[in-house]
Amino acid sequence: MDKPKQRVIAYIDGSNLYFGLVDAGLKFCKWLDVKKLMQQFVDANQVIVAVKFFTSRLMHDAEKEARQDVYLRALAASGVDLIFGSYHAKTLECYACRHTWVTHNEKMTDVHLATHLLMDAHLDAYDVAFVVSGDSDFAPCVEAVNETFDEKSVIMLFPPNRENDSLSEEARSSQLISKEKLIACQLPIQVVGADGVEIQKPIGW
Repeated sequence: MDKPKQRVIAYIDGSNLYFGLVDAGLKFCKWLDVKKLMQQFVDANQVIVAVKFFTSRLMHDAEKEARQDVYLRALAASGVDLIFGSYHAKTLECYACRHTWVTHNEKMTDVHLATHLLMDAHLDAYDVAFVVSGDSDFAPCVEAVNETFDEKSVIMLFPPNRENDSLSEEARSSQLISKEKLIACQLPIQVVGADGVEIQKPIGW
């Protein structure tokens, strides 16, 4: 009998991926088909059973909020699972001039990704996990899975400009997502949403 294929779940740190693209001058790759991208890394004996995209909805710029909403609806239509954290406003003050301003910090996204990675391992939902991030905060989680579950593997896929030695050391293997793969894995300009409504790639993307 043929040996069953290894089950792969991909865990994508949306913010880390986005800013990796921006910092590398690849803004034209933002309309990214992450499910198709993950397919580029599977072996013949593997099958992707889920792609989980971790992010937070923007709340401080109406135009950016609208573009993000369009993209997230397109991802959902492609079969990607969306898991949301949140942005929290924080007031900062200059000690010299007492000027104040508001910044927005993303909360819970990393915690959600780490929790899903660990719980899915415990529930035996995957054999191989792809983690798309260069955030060193995930190193203990990656180490925990690889040390606790001998039969499972966590593989790091680094966004552009996001390679991380501490993550490479803990992962079974790691590699940088190439510019060529990013360019080749763009969503169609028009996507039909789950509700049947057409989704149009945002202008400038």
